[in-house]
Amino acid sequence: MVRVTRSTIVDAPIEQVWSVLRDFNSHTAWHPVVAESQIEGDEPADRVGCVRRFTLQDGARVREQLLSLSDRDHRFTYCILEADVPLERYVATVQLKPVTDGRRTFWHWQSTFRAPRGREAELADLVGRDVYEGGFAGLTRYLQQGVPNGAAHAFAQALTGSAIVFERTGEPEVLTLRQIGVPPPGPGEVRVRHTAIGVNYLDVYIRRGLVPLAAPGEPLGVEAAGVVLDVGPDVAQWKPGDRVAYAMLPPGSYATYRNVPAHQLVHVPAHVDDETAAAALLKGLTAEYLLHRLHPLRPGEAVLVHAAAGGLGSIVVQWARALGATVIGTVSSEEKAQEARRHGCHDVVVTSDYNFFSAVLSATGGRGVDLIVDGLGAQGVQGNLASLAVFGHWVSVGQASGPLPPLSSDALLEKSATFSRPVLFHYTADPQRLKEMAERLWAMLASGKVRPVIGARYPLSAAAQAHRALESRATQGSQVLIL
Repeated sequence: MVRVTRSTIVDAPIEQVWSVLRDFNSHTAWHPVVAESQIEGDEPADRVGCVRRFTLQDGARVREQLLSLSDRDHRFTYCILEADVPLERYVATVQLKPVTDGRRTFWHWQSTFRAPRGREAELADLVGRDVYEGGFAGLTRYLQQGVPNGAAHAFAQALTGSAIVFERTGEPEVLTLRQIGVPPPGPGEVRVRHTAIGVNYLDVYIRRGLVPLAAPGEPLGVEAAGVVLDVGPDVAQWKPGDRVAYAMLPPGSYATYRNVPAHQLVHVPAHVDDETAAAALLKGLTAEYLLHRLHPLRPGEAVLVHAAAGGLGSIVVQWARALGATVIGTVSSEEKAQEARRHGCHDVVVTSDYNFFSAVLSATGGRGVDLIVDGLGAQGVQGNLASLAVFGHWVSVGQASGPLPPLSSDALLEKSATFSRPVLFHYTADPQRLKEMAERLWAMLASGKVRPVIGARYPLSAAAQAHRALESRATQGSQVLIL
C-alpha cells in the first residue's frame, strides 16, 4: 500500500477552516483541480455516507464517499468509490488542530491506496502535490478573498449548511431537513457554527401554529451553543473561536450555521460544556427571572412546580430549593417522581389527569403555595387557583395542554392572588441584563446547586423524533440536537 502524508499551517482559526472543510461538497469553491461537483441524491453535504461526484479540470471523474465526520475532533474520513485515476482502496483522513496561539490551524491530510506496479511514485506525487499541497494553497486563498484589510479573522463567503424547517403547521412529520445558505455576517452580527441545539416546547407551539413566530419553510429553534466563525462590521466583543450560546427570537437555531446579533450572545465558561449550555440556557434564564426578578423568592415560601422532572421544571426545582423554598412538584409517573425527588422536591404529586390541588393543600397544611410555575395551560386552571395561598402568585410559562382560557380578574379576588404571563425575551432584550442573568446561571452551575439533566440527544436530522418524545410526556430533563 502507498501512504501519502502532508501537513501545513493555515493562517486562520480552526473554526473558520473547519466550517469550509466539513462541507463535503465545498471543494469546487477552493480546490484548484476541481471543476464541478455535486452530492448524489441531494443529501446534505455533511451527512456520513453521502457521495460526491466531481470532475477535475483535466476531465477526469471521481466518486468519493464520506465515511466519518467529527465536529468535536475536527476530523473526517472519506474513500474513493470510482475514479478514472487508478487509486484502488483509497482512504483519506483530514485532521485539524489549533495552533497554540489559537489564531492558526494545523492541517494534516493523509491517505493510503494501492497503485499499479511501477506507478507508485507517480501517483503518490500526484496525490501529495496536486491534491494535498494544491488544496492547502487553494483554501488559503479562498479564506483570504474579500477580507477587509487582510484580517485573518473574517471571510466573505456564504456557507451552505443543514437546517430543520417546518413545511406547514402540523404534527412532527412536517419537519424536513434542508440545505440553506448563510451569508457573511452583517453589521453587528456574528456567524456561529452550532455544536448543540436546545429543544423547547416553544418549538412545538410554533410548529403547531399556536404561536406564529415563524412562517412555514423557515427553521425552528430559539436556543443553541456553538463557536464563533467570523464577525461582521462594528463587532468588537467577539472573535473567531469564542464559545458562545444564545436564547432568542426569531427562531432559526435548528441549523448548522446562523448569523446572530452580537448583543444576544453570551460567553460560555470553560466549566460548562456545549451540550449543557444548549440544554440549560433558555430554561436557566427563565428560572433566573422567575425566582430573582418576577417573584424574588424568600426562604420558607412554598413553590409548586408543574412537570417537575422536565427540562425547565428540574432546573426551577433545584434553584428554588437552593434559595430555601419548600418545593412541591407534579409529574405524570412514579419514575418521574423519583427523578423530581432527586432534584430536590420535598413532596411530589403523581397525576395524569391534572388532579393535584388536594394533595398540594395537604402538603402545605391547607395553606396553599406562594408561587406556582405552570406550564400546563388549559387543564391546570382550576387546580392552580385552588392551590394558591393568600397573596399567592401564579406564573404561566407554557400551555402543554392547550391555550389558557380567558381568566377573569375576579377569580383572583378570593385570595388577593396575582397572575403573570411573562416572556423571557423581554427580560433578555437588554444586553447588560442578559449578561447578568447568564452570569448568575453559570454561577449556579459552577456551585453544583443546579445540575441540568440531558434526557436525550438526537442528531439534527432526528428533530421530529425529539418533538414526538417531548409531546408524549415521556421525557425527563432537557433534549438537545447534536451536530
